[in-house]
Amino acid sequence: MKNIAVILAGGSGSRFGDPTPKQFLKVAGKKIIEHTIDVFESNSLIDEICIVSKAEYIADVESIVVANQYTKVRRILKGGKERYHSSLSAIHAYANDDDKLLFHDAVRPLVNDRIIADCVRALDSYNAVDVAIRTSDTVVQVNDCNCIEMIPDRSLLRNGQTPQCFRRGVIRRAYELALKDPAFKTTDDCGVVRKYLPDEPVYVVEGEVSNMKVTYVEDLFLIDKLFQLRSANGESSELTAEAEDGLKKKVVVVFGGSYGIGGEIMNLAKDARFHSFSRSQNGVDVADLKSVQKALAEVEKAEGRIDAVIDTAGVLYKEALHSMPEEAVMASLNTNLLGVINVAKAAFPYLRQTKGSLLFYTSSSYTRGRMMYSVYSATKAAIVNFVQAMAEEWHGFDIRVNCINPERTKTPMRIKNFGIEPEGTLLDPKCVAIASLNAIFSKSTGEIIDVRIRKR
Repeated sequence: MKNIAVILAGGSGSRFGDPTPKQFLKVAGKKIIEHTIDVFESNSLIDEICIVSKAEYIADVESIVVANQYTKVRRILKGGKERYHSSLSAIHAYANDDDKLLFHDAVRPLVNDRIIADCVRALDSYNAVDVAIRTSDTVVQVNDCNCIEMIPDRSLLRNGQTPQCFRRGVIRRAYELALKDPAFKTTDDCGVVRKYLPDEPVYVVEGEVSNMKVTYVEDLFLIDKLFQLRSANGESSELTAEAEDGLKKKVVVVFGGSYGIGGEIMNLAKDARFHSFSRSQNGVDVADLKSVQKALAEVEKAEGRIDAVIDTAGVLYKEALHSMPEEAVMASLNTNLLGVINVAKAAFPYLRQTKGSLLFYTSSSYTRGRMMYSVYSATKAAIVNFVQAMAEEWHGFDIRVNCINPERTKTPMRIKNFGIEPEGTLLDPKCVAIASLNAIFSKSTGEIIDVRIRKR
Protein backbone atom coordinates (compact mmCIF):
# COMPACT_ATOMS: atom_id res chain seq x y z
CA MET A 1 0.00 0.00 0.00
CA LYS A 2 1.29 3.45 -0.95
CA ASN A 3 0.32 7.06 -0.29
CA ILE A 4 0.27 8.55 -3.78
CA ALA A 5 -0.18 12.24 -4.51
CA VAL A 6 -1.91 12.76 -7.85
CA ILE A 7 -1.30 16.33 -9.03
CA LEU A 8 -3.91 17.31 -11.61
CA ALA A 9 -2.25 19.78 -13.98
CA GLY A 10 -4.50 19.50 -17.01
CA GLY A 11 -6.11 22.94 -16.77
CA SER A 12 -5.99 25.21 -19.82
CA GLY A 13 -6.48 28.51 -18.01
CA SER A 14 -9.48 29.52 -20.13
CA ARG A 15 -10.98 31.53 -17.27
CA PHE A 16 -7.62 33.09 -16.51
CA GLY A 17 -7.35 35.00 -19.77
CA ASP A 18 -3.70 34.07 -20.37
CA PRO A 19 -2.47 31.75 -23.14
CA THR A 20 -0.07 30.11 -20.68
CA PRO A 21 -1.84 27.58 -18.43
CA LYS A 22 -1.90 29.09 -14.94
CA GLN A 23 0.03 26.18 -13.38
CA PHE A 24 3.07 27.30 -15.39
CA LEU A 25 2.93 30.95 -14.31
CA LYS A 26 5.37 32.12 -11.67
CA VAL A 27 4.78 33.35 -8.13
CA ALA A 28 7.32 33.72 -5.32
CA GLY A 29 10.25 32.65 -7.46
CA LYS A 30 8.83 29.47 -8.98
CA LYS A 31 6.12 28.19 -11.27
CA ILE A 32 2.91 27.44 -9.41
CA ILE A 33 3.15 23.74 -10.17
CA GLU A 34 6.69 23.66 -8.76
CA HIS A 35 5.48 25.01 -5.43
CA THR A 36 2.75 22.35 -5.39
CA ILE A 37 5.12 19.49 -6.20
CA ASP A 38 7.56 20.77 -3.56
CA VAL A 39 5.00 20.29 -0.79
CA PHE A 40 4.35 16.64 -1.63
CA GLU A 41 8.01 15.94 -2.47
CA SER A 42 9.11 17.06 1.00
CA ASN A 43 6.25 15.42 2.92
CA SER A 44 7.44 12.25 4.64
CA LEU A 45 4.01 10.58 4.38
CA ILE A 46 3.95 10.71 0.58
CA ASP A 47 5.57 7.71 -1.12
CA GLU A 48 5.05 8.66 -4.74
CA ILE A 49 3.86 11.51 -6.95
CA CYS A 50 1.90 11.19 -10.18
CA ILE A 51 1.40 14.26 -12.38
CA VAL A 52 -1.39 14.35 -14.95
CA SER A 53 -1.07 16.96 -17.69
CA LYS A 54 -2.41 17.75 -21.13
CA ALA A 55 -0.43 15.99 -23.83
CA GLU A 56 0.99 19.21 -25.27
CA TYR A 57 2.55 20.15 -21.90
CA ILE A 58 4.05 16.78 -20.96
CA ALA A 59 7.50 17.93 -22.10
CA ASP A 60 7.21 21.05 -19.93
CA VAL A 61 6.35 18.95 -16.90
CA GLU A 62 9.22 16.57 -17.61
CA SER A 63 11.63 19.51 -17.80
CA ILE A 64 10.40 20.80 -14.45
CA VAL A 65 10.84 17.39 -12.82
CA VAL A 66 14.38 17.01 -14.17
CA ALA A 67 15.43 20.57 -13.32
CA ASN A 68 14.21 20.24 -9.72
CA GLN A 69 15.57 16.72 -9.31
CA TYR A 70 12.31 15.47 -7.84
CA THR A 71 12.77 11.90 -6.61
CA LYS A 72 9.16 11.00 -5.82
CA VAL A 73 7.66 11.78 -9.24
CA ARG A 74 7.33 8.32 -10.79
CA ARG A 75 4.58 8.90 -13.37
CA ILE A 76 3.76 11.76 -15.73
CA LEU A 77 0.49 10.91 -17.46
CA LYS A 78 -1.66 12.37 -20.20
CA GLY A 79 -5.02 13.70 -19.11
CA GLY A 80 -8.04 14.53 -21.22
CA LYS A 81 -10.58 17.19 -22.07
CA GLU A 82 -12.49 17.00 -18.77
CA ARG A 83 -11.14 16.95 -15.23
CA TYR A 84 -12.45 13.45 -14.60
CA HIS A 85 -10.42 12.18 -17.56
CA SER A 86 -7.28 13.18 -15.63
CA SER A 87 -8.53 11.41 -12.52
CA LEU A 88 -9.24 8.27 -14.53
CA SER A 89 -5.79 8.39 -16.09
CA ALA A 90 -4.23 8.16 -12.62
CA ILE A 91 -6.70 5.54 -11.36
CA HIS A 92 -5.88 3.27 -14.30
CA ALA A 93 -2.13 3.78 -13.83
CA TYR A 94 -2.20 1.89 -10.53
CA ALA A 95 -3.31 -1.63 -9.68
CA ASN A 96 -3.45 -1.92 -5.89
CA ASP A 97 -6.96 -1.14 -4.65
CA ASP A 98 -5.59 -0.43 -1.17
CA ASP A 99 -3.36 2.44 -2.37
CA LYS A 100 -4.31 5.84 -0.99
CA LEU A 101 -4.72 8.34 -3.84
CA LEU A 102 -4.65 12.04 -2.95
CA PHE A 103 -5.97 14.06 -5.92
CA HIS A 104 -4.77 17.65 -5.70
CA ASP A 105 -5.11 20.68 -8.00
CA ALA A 106 -1.74 21.83 -9.34
CA VAL A 107 -2.93 25.41 -8.86
CA ARG A 108 -3.38 25.09 -5.09
CA PRO A 109 0.30 25.62 -4.19
CA LEU A 110 -0.28 26.50 -0.53
CA VAL A 111 -1.53 23.12 0.63
CA ASN A 112 0.44 22.20 3.73
CA ASP A 113 1.75 19.24 5.70
CA ARG A 114 -1.03 19.41 8.29
CA ILE A 115 -3.76 19.01 5.66
CA ILE A 116 -1.89 16.15 3.99
CA ALA A 117 -1.31 14.35 7.31
CA ASP A 118 -4.98 14.69 8.29
CA CYS A 119 -6.04 13.27 4.92
CA VAL A 120 -3.70 10.28 5.13
CA ARG A 121 -4.85 9.50 8.68
CA ALA A 122 -8.52 9.87 7.76
CA LEU A 123 -8.08 7.24 5.03
CA ASP A 124 -7.29 4.72 7.77
CA SER A 125 -10.94 4.98 8.86
CA TYR A 126 -12.75 6.10 5.70
CA ASN A 127 -12.44 5.17 2.02
CA ALA A 128 -13.22 8.67 0.75
CA VAL A 129 -12.03 11.99 2.19
CA ASP A 130 -12.63 15.59 1.14
CA VAL A 131 -11.02 18.83 2.32
CA ALA A 132 -13.20 21.87 2.98
CA ILE A 133 -13.43 25.08 4.98
CA ARG A 134 -16.43 26.59 6.73
CA THR A 135 -18.52 28.94 4.61
CA SER A 136 -18.16 32.49 5.92
CA ASP A 137 -20.95 34.06 3.84
CA THR A 138 -24.65 33.37 3.83
CA VAL A 139 -25.51 31.16 0.85
CA VAL A 140 -28.83 31.64 -0.91
CA GLN A 141 -30.57 29.30 -3.33
CA VAL A 142 -32.61 31.03 -6.03
CA ASN A 143 -35.32 29.87 -8.44
CA ASP A 144 -35.64 30.44 -12.19
CA CYS A 145 -36.85 33.99 -11.54
CA ASN A 146 -33.71 34.77 -9.56
CA CYS A 147 -35.67 35.07 -6.34
CA ILE A 148 -34.55 33.47 -3.10
CA GLU A 149 -36.10 30.08 -2.65
CA MET A 150 -34.12 28.85 0.33
CA ILE A 151 -31.35 29.95 2.70
CA PRO A 152 -29.48 26.86 3.90
CA ASP A 153 -28.13 26.64 7.43
CA ARG A 154 -24.65 28.14 7.09
CA SER A 155 -23.25 26.07 9.96
CA LEU A 156 -23.66 22.95 7.81
CA LEU A 157 -22.08 24.42 4.65
CA ARG A 158 -18.47 24.09 3.54
CA ASN A 159 -16.39 25.32 0.61
CA GLY A 160 -14.62 22.39 -1.01
CA GLN A 161 -10.88 22.29 -1.61
CA THR A 162 -8.33 19.60 -2.49
CA PRO A 163 -6.82 17.12 -1.99
CA GLN A 164 -9.73 14.74 -2.45
CA CYS A 165 -8.54 11.37 -1.27
CA PHE A 166 -9.63 7.78 -1.80
CA ARG A 167 -8.72 4.18 -1.49
CA ARG A 168 -8.05 3.35 -5.11
CA GLY A 169 -10.65 0.54 -5.16
CA VAL A 170 -13.46 2.87 -4.05
CA ILE A 171 -12.88 5.64 -6.57
CA ARG A 172 -12.36 3.01 -9.29
CA ARG A 173 -15.73 1.40 -8.55
CA ALA A 174 -17.48 4.78 -8.40
CA TYR A 175 -16.22 5.72 -11.87
CA GLU A 176 -17.09 2.31 -13.31
CA LEU A 177 -20.71 2.97 -12.36
CA ALA A 178 -20.59 6.61 -13.41
CA LEU A 179 -19.34 5.82 -16.92
CA LYS A 180 -22.34 3.55 -17.47
CA ASP A 181 -24.69 6.46 -16.77
CA PRO A 182 -25.65 8.30 -20.00
CA ALA A 183 -26.39 11.42 -17.95
CA PHE A 184 -23.06 11.35 -16.10
CA LYS A 185 -21.78 14.84 -15.29
CA THR A 186 -19.36 15.88 -12.55
CA THR A 187 -16.93 18.55 -11.44
CA ASP A 188 -15.16 16.67 -8.67
CA ASP A 189 -14.27 13.14 -7.58
CA CYS A 190 -16.05 13.21 -4.22
CA GLY A 191 -19.25 14.01 -6.08
CA VAL A 192 -18.83 10.81 -8.10
CA VAL A 193 -18.52 8.72 -4.93
CA ARG A 194 -21.52 10.42 -3.29
CA LYS A 195 -23.75 9.84 -6.32
CA TYR A 196 -22.75 6.34 -7.38
CA LEU A 197 -21.73 4.86 -4.03
CA PRO A 198 -24.31 6.55 -1.76
CA ASP A 199 -23.61 4.21 1.15
CA GLU A 200 -19.92 5.17 1.19
CA PRO A 201 -19.37 8.04 3.69
CA VAL A 202 -17.12 10.89 2.58
CA TYR A 203 -15.28 12.31 5.58
CA VAL A 204 -14.36 16.01 5.56
CA VAL A 205 -10.94 17.19 6.75
CA GLU A 206 -10.66 20.83 7.80
CA GLY A 207 -8.88 22.85 5.12
CA GLU A 208 -7.41 26.34 5.35
CA VAL A 209 -8.33 29.65 3.76
CA SER A 210 -4.79 29.93 2.35
CA ASN A 211 -5.24 26.64 0.44
CA MET A 212 -6.87 28.61 -2.35
CA LYS A 213 -7.08 27.80 -6.02
CA VAL A 214 -5.69 30.15 -8.67
CA THR A 215 -8.61 30.62 -11.05
CA TYR A 216 -8.69 34.28 -12.04
CA VAL A 217 -6.00 36.94 -12.62
CA GLU A 218 -6.84 38.54 -9.28
CA ASP A 219 -6.03 35.25 -7.55
CA LEU A 220 -2.46 35.43 -8.79
CA PHE A 221 -1.86 38.69 -6.91
CA LEU A 222 -3.54 37.33 -3.80
CA ILE A 223 -1.59 34.10 -3.77
CA ASP A 224 1.66 36.00 -4.24
CA LYS A 225 0.83 37.99 -1.10
CA LEU A 226 -0.07 34.77 0.75
CA PHE A 227 3.37 33.41 -0.11
CA GLN A 228 4.86 36.55 1.43
CA LEU A 229 2.81 36.10 4.60
CA ARG A 230 3.25 32.35 4.83
CA SER A 231 5.14 31.18 7.88
CA ALA A 232 7.76 28.69 6.87
CA ASN A 233 9.17 26.50 9.63
CA GLY A 234 11.94 28.54 11.20
CA GLU A 235 11.27 27.54 14.80
CA SER A 236 13.64 24.59 15.06
CA SER A 237 15.99 24.81 18.04
CA GLU A 238 18.51 22.53 16.35
CA LEU A 239 20.51 22.59 13.17
CA THR A 240 19.28 20.28 10.41
CA ALA A 241 21.51 17.49 9.16
CA GLU A 242 22.06 19.53 5.98
CA ALA A 243 23.18 22.53 8.04
CA GLU A 244 25.52 20.42 10.16
CA ASP A 245 27.07 19.04 6.98
CA GLY A 246 27.26 22.51 5.44
CA LEU A 247 29.15 23.87 8.43
CA LYS A 248 31.86 21.30 7.78
CA LYS A 249 32.17 21.74 4.03
CA LYS A 250 30.84 25.07 2.75
CA VAL A 251 32.38 28.51 2.43
CA VAL A 252 30.05 31.21 3.76
CA VAL A 253 30.40 35.00 3.90
CA VAL A 254 28.51 36.92 6.60
CA PHE A 255 28.05 40.68 6.30
CA GLY A 256 27.27 42.24 9.67
CA GLY A 257 28.92 39.35 11.49
CA SER A 258 30.47 41.25 14.39
CA TYR A 259 27.48 41.21 16.76
CA GLY A 260 23.73 40.56 17.00
CA ILE A 261 22.33 37.84 14.73
CA GLY A 262 25.42 37.89 12.54
CA GLY A 263 27.63 37.45 15.59
CA GLU A 264 25.58 34.45 16.72
CA ILE A 265 25.94 32.89 13.26
CA MET A 266 29.70 33.24 13.55
CA ASN A 267 29.61 31.71 17.07
CA LEU A 268 27.77 28.68 15.70
CA ALA A 269 30.20 28.42 12.80
CA LYS A 270 33.22 28.21 15.15
CA ASP A 271 36.09 26.80 13.09
CA ALA A 272 34.02 26.42 9.90
CA ARG A 273 34.94 28.20 6.68
CA PHE A 274 32.87 31.29 7.56
CA HIS A 275 34.16 34.80 6.89
CA SER A 276 32.76 37.86 8.68
CA PHE A 277 32.74 41.46 7.44
CA SER A 278 31.31 44.63 8.95
CA ARG A 279 32.07 48.33 9.31
CA SER A 280 33.19 47.98 12.93
CA GLN A 281 35.19 44.82 12.34
CA ASN A 282 37.10 45.44 9.12
CA GLY A 283 35.65 48.55 7.54
CA VAL A 284 33.39 46.78 5.02
CA ASP A 285 30.21 48.81 4.37
CA VAL A 286 27.43 47.05 2.45
CA ALA A 287 26.29 50.44 1.15
CA ASP A 288 29.57 50.61 -0.81
CA LEU A 289 29.45 48.16 -3.74
CA LYS A 290 33.23 48.21 -4.27
CA SER A 291 33.77 47.41 -0.59
CA VAL A 292 31.49 44.38 -0.85
CA GLN A 293 33.09 43.23 -4.10
CA LYS A 294 36.57 43.46 -2.58
CA ALA A 295 35.54 41.42 0.47
CA LEU A 296 34.05 38.64 -1.65
CA ALA A 297 37.05 38.59 -3.97
CA GLU A 298 39.35 38.13 -0.96
CA VAL A 299 37.35 35.15 0.25
CA GLU A 300 37.19 33.55 -3.18
CA LYS A 301 40.93 33.97 -3.60
CA ALA A 302 41.61 32.35 -0.22
CA GLU A 303 39.01 29.56 -0.42
CA GLY A 304 38.53 29.01 -4.14
CA ARG A 305 34.74 29.23 -3.87
CA ILE A 306 31.80 30.87 -2.07
CA ASP A 307 28.76 28.68 -1.33
CA ALA A 308 26.53 31.12 0.54
CA VAL A 309 26.29 34.80 1.44
CA ILE A 310 24.37 36.15 4.44
CA ASP A 311 23.62 39.86 4.91
CA THR A 312 22.52 40.66 8.47
CA ALA A 313 23.56 44.34 8.29
CA GLY A 314 20.77 46.73 9.22
CA VAL A 315 20.03 49.97 11.05
CA LEU A 316 16.93 51.30 12.81
CA TYR A 317 16.14 54.94 13.61
CA LYS A 318 12.91 55.01 15.60
CA GLU A 319 11.54 58.49 15.17
CA ALA A 320 8.94 60.52 13.29
CA LEU A 321 9.80 61.28 9.68
CA HIS A 322 9.32 65.06 9.99
CA SER A 323 12.08 65.27 12.60
CA MET A 324 14.38 62.54 11.26
CA PRO A 325 17.71 64.00 10.12
CA GLU A 326 18.58 63.55 6.47
CA GLU A 327 21.64 61.54 7.49
CA ALA A 328 19.44 59.03 9.33
CA VAL A 329 17.10 58.69 6.34
CA MET A 330 19.98 58.07 3.97
CA ALA A 331 21.71 55.68 6.38
CA SER A 332 18.52 53.60 6.59
CA LEU A 333 18.11 53.48 2.82
CA ASN A 334 21.79 52.85 2.15
CA THR A 335 22.30 50.04 4.66
CA ASN A 336 18.89 48.37 4.69
CA LEU A 337 18.06 48.51 0.98
CA LEU A 338 21.00 49.59 -1.15
CA GLY A 339 23.19 47.25 0.92
CA VAL A 340 20.94 44.30 0.09
CA ILE A 341 21.08 45.15 -3.60
CA ASN A 342 24.87 45.54 -3.49
CA VAL A 343 25.39 42.22 -1.71
CA ALA A 344 23.17 40.40 -4.21
CA LYS A 345 24.86 42.01 -7.21
CA ALA A 346 28.35 41.31 -5.94
CA ALA A 347 27.56 37.74 -4.84
CA PHE A 348 25.97 36.65 -8.11
CA PRO A 349 29.09 35.50 -10.05
CA TYR A 350 30.30 33.38 -7.13
CA LEU A 351 26.92 31.82 -6.29
CA ARG A 352 26.26 31.08 -9.96
CA GLN A 353 29.38 28.90 -10.00
CA THR A 354 28.49 26.98 -6.83
CA LYS A 355 24.69 27.00 -7.24
CA GLY A 356 24.71 28.64 -3.87
CA SER A 357 22.45 30.42 -1.44
CA LEU A 358 21.75 34.05 -0.50
CA LEU A 359 20.01 35.15 2.70
CA PHE A 360 18.58 38.49 3.81
CA TYR A 361 16.50 39.72 6.75
CA THR A 362 13.20 41.54 7.01
CA SER A 363 11.07 42.52 9.99
CA SER A 364 7.49 41.94 11.10
CA SER A 365 6.93 45.62 10.26
CA TYR A 366 7.14 44.80 6.54
CA THR A 367 3.47 43.77 6.46
CA ARG A 368 2.21 47.13 7.66
CA GLY A 369 3.87 50.53 7.83
CA ARG A 370 4.00 51.76 11.42
CA MET A 371 4.25 55.15 13.03
CA MET A 372 7.84 56.01 14.03
CA TYR A 373 9.11 53.26 11.69
CA SER A 374 8.22 54.74 8.30
CA VAL A 375 11.62 54.45 6.58
CA TYR A 376 12.57 51.21 8.35
CA SER A 377 9.23 49.54 7.51
CA ALA A 378 9.51 50.69 3.90
CA THR A 379 12.97 49.17 3.49
CA LYS A 380 11.91 45.88 5.10
CA ALA A 381 8.90 45.60 2.77
CA ALA A 382 11.19 46.31 -0.16
CA ILE A 383 13.55 43.51 0.93
CA VAL A 384 10.71 40.97 0.81
CA ASN A 385 9.78 41.98 -2.72
CA PHE A 386 13.44 42.02 -3.74
CA VAL A 387 14.01 38.51 -2.37
CA GLN A 388 11.03 37.10 -4.24
CA ALA A 389 12.07 38.87 -7.44
CA MET A 390 15.63 37.55 -7.22
CA ALA A 391 14.48 34.03 -6.37
CA GLU A 392 12.54 34.07 -9.63
CA GLU A 393 15.24 35.85 -11.63
CA TRP A 394 17.99 33.48 -10.48
CA HIS A 395 15.96 30.29 -10.43
CA GLY A 396 17.49 29.27 -13.76
CA PHE A 397 20.97 29.59 -12.24
CA ASP A 398 20.00 27.34 -9.30
CA ILE A 399 20.74 30.15 -6.85
CA ARG A 400 18.46 30.05 -3.82
CA VAL A 401 17.37 33.38 -2.31
CA ASN A 402 15.49 33.48 0.99
CA CYS A 403 14.60 35.89 3.76
CA ILE A 404 14.40 35.50 7.55
CA ASN A 405 11.58 37.35 9.32
CA PRO A 406 12.45 37.23 13.02
CA GLU A 407 10.09 38.32 15.75
CA ARG A 408 11.42 40.93 18.20
CA THR A 409 15.01 39.83 18.85
CA LYS A 410 17.36 40.74 21.69
CA THR A 411 20.10 42.47 19.69
CA PRO A 412 22.16 45.60 20.44
CA MET A 413 20.09 47.48 17.83
CA ARG A 414 16.88 46.53 19.64
CA ILE A 415 18.22 47.50 23.05
CA LYS A 416 19.48 50.83 21.70
CA ASN A 417 15.99 51.75 20.46
CA PHE A 418 13.76 50.15 23.10
CA GLY A 419 15.86 49.84 26.24
CA ILE A 420 15.65 46.87 28.60
CA GLU A 421 12.54 44.74 27.97
CA PRO A 422 11.04 41.95 30.13
CA GLU A 423 12.76 38.57 29.94
CA GLY A 424 10.93 36.08 27.74
CA THR A 425 9.43 38.75 25.47
CA LEU A 426 12.30 38.73 22.96
CA LEU A 427 13.83 36.08 20.73
CA ASP A 428 17.28 34.79 21.57
CA PRO A 429 19.45 35.76 18.56
CA LYS A 430 20.88 32.24 18.65
CA CYS A 431 17.44 30.91 17.58
CA VAL A 432 17.51 33.25 14.58
CA ALA A 433 21.07 32.16 13.78
CA ILE A 434 20.03 28.50 13.79
CA ALA A 435 17.09 29.29 11.47
CA SER A 436 19.49 31.21 9.22
CA LEU A 437 21.91 28.32 8.87
CA ASN A 438 19.05 25.88 8.26
CA ALA A 439 17.78 28.21 5.53
CA ILE A 440 21.03 28.65 3.60
CA PHE A 441 21.64 24.91 3.50
CA SER A 442 18.05 24.02 2.53
CA LYS A 443 16.59 23.63 -0.96
CA SER A 444 14.06 26.42 -0.40
CA THR A 445 13.99 29.57 -2.47
CA GLY A 446 11.74 32.64 -2.42
CA GLU A 447 10.72 31.84 1.17
CA ILE A 448 9.96 34.38 3.90
CA ILE A 449 10.85 32.32 6.96
CA ASP A 450 9.19 33.41 10.20
CA VAL A 451 11.10 32.79 13.42
CA ARG A 452 8.87 33.22 16.46
CA ILE A 453 9.14 33.16 20.21
CA ARG A 454 8.23 29.70 21.45
CA LYS A 455 5.06 29.61 23.53
CA ARG A 456 5.54 27.94 26.90
